[in-house]
Amino acid sequence: MKVGILSDVHANLPALEAVLADMPPLDKIVCLGDIIGYNPWPAACIDRIRKISVITVQGNHDRNVEKPQRYALNKMAHAGLKYAQKSLSNDQRRWLQDLPRTETIVDDKYLLVHSHPEQEDEYVYPQNFSDLRPYLDNYSGIILGHTHIQHAAKIDGGIIVNPGSVGQPRDGNPHAAYSILDTTSNEISLQRVPYNIDRTYHEIIVEGLPEQTGKRLFKAE
Repeated sequence: MKVGILSDVHANLPALEAVLADMPPLDKIVCLGDIIGYNPWPAACIDRIRKISVITVQGNHDRNVEKPQRYALNKMAHAGLKYAQKSLSNDQRRWLQDLPRTETIVDDKYLLVHSHPEQEDEYVYPQNFSDLRPYLDNYSGIILGHTHIQHAAKIDGGIIVNPGSVGQPRDGNPHAAYSILDTTSNEISLQRVPYNIDRTYHEIIVEGLPEQTGKRLFKAE
C-alpha cells in the first residue's frame, strides 16, 4: 500500500493544491493536523482535506481555533487563529474539535500524531528522532509533524517520519512538502513541490494578516 502523508497545511491553499497535483496515484492520503492557522484559506483547506484524507489527526492550531488568545504572544499565530475562527462555519469548527489526537493505519502498524506521541505539543526535531525508539517496539513507524521540518530516519528496522509542512516549511526549502509511505517495503519517499508563494503573500496582505506571515514563506524559516 502507498500512503500520501500531509501535515501542517496552515490554510495555504496554493501550496495544498500544488501538493495534490504533484502526488502520484495512491491508495490513501492521511493528514497529521494543523490544517488551519497563519494563512488566509482555512475553510477551503478544511474542505479539501475532508474530501481527500481518510484519516486526519488534530494539530495544536486545530485544537485552539476557539481559543486564539492562547497565542496572544505570537502575533502571526494569533492573527491566523482569529482569522480562522471568524472564517469557518460551525460545522467546520466542530469537525476540528472532534479530530482525534492519534490514529493508526495498516492494522495498527503505523502511529499518526501531530507532535510527540505522548507529550502534547512537544516538538520532536530530527536530532531527537532516536528518542522515539521505544515506540518502535509497538509500531513499524511513527509519523508526526509539528516542527515543519521534513526528515525521515530508519531505526532498528522501524521508521520515524516528519513529512514536512505543506503550507509553511521551516527547513530552509520554501517548496511545499509531503511524503509517500510504502507500507509493503516500509520505505518513505520525501517530496517537495514549488507553488505560487506570491499568490499566498498577496492574499495575506489583502486579508490584513501580518506581512511577516507572508515574508517567512519565501525564506522557509
